[in-house]
Order: sequence, then structure tokens, then C-alpha cells
Amino acid sequence: MQDSQQTFLMLLMVSWGVVTSVLIILVIYRGVLSSREDDQIFIDAAEQHLFQEQQAVIAKMTRLTKPIIALAVISGVLLLTSAGIWIYGGLKSF
Repeated sequence: MQDSQQTFLMLLMVSWGVVTSVLIILVIYRGVLSSREDDQIFIDAAEQHLFQEQQAVIAKMTRLTKPIIALAVISGVLLLTSAGIWIYGGLKSF
């Protein structure tokens, strides 16, 4: 492989590592939030704050869905692009 191709491959792999790390952190955070979510809450008027806390947790989890999907797609594209360049470089030098 040429030096510029190796540099580009290294840049892609570092980018993939950063994006995947952020993705893993978001997935773990969403898992922590989901462990705080209750399926059913039976409350009276005095415990209304519990309902509001659950609504806040659900809202946070909902907001995390799109970034998680976007980062997963970007991570997959970067990985496949890196693999393609690596395979192309191997075939080219063969």
C-alpha cells in the first residue's frame, strides 16, 4: 500500500474508534436510564413527582434514540470503508 493510502486508512480507523466509543457510551447511558424506568406506576396525587420523574427519564431515552442510530450507521460505514480500502490495497499489491 502507498503511504497516502495507509494514512487515509489509519485516519478512517481512528475515526471509527472515536465514533464507536461515543456510541458505546450512549448505549450504556441509555441502559442505565432504562433501568430507572418503571413499566407501571400506581400513584396518587401526593406522589405526582414520581410520575414526572418517569416522564423525564422516558424523554431522555427518546432523545437518545436518533443519535444512537446515526452513530451506529456512521460506525458501520466507516468500518466497511476501512475494510474495503484495506482489501483493495491488499489486492493491488498482490
